[in-house]
Amino acid sequence: MSKFDPLWEYIQKTGEDELTLTFDQIRDIAGIPIDHSFLQYKKELPGYGYEVGKISLKKETVDFSKLDQA
Repeated sequence: MSKFDPLWEYIQKTGEDELTLTFDQIRDIAGIPIDHSFLQYKKELPGYGYEVGKISLKKETVDFSKLDQA
C-alpha cells in the first residue's frame, strides 16, 4: 500500500477528465503533506487511470488528467 493511495482513489472516484488540487487539498485527502517523494509515487497513478500533469510550486497546485481509454 502506497502512502498516496487515498489520493489516487479520490482522484479516480471523481471521474473528472481534468482535475487541479492544491497542496493543502492533497494533504487533507492523503493525510500527509506533498513532498519530494511525490515525484516517485506519481508513477503509481496510471494504474488508477490518471496521470500527473503540471506541478506548480508557485501556485502550489497539481494538475491531474484522465488517461485515454482506447
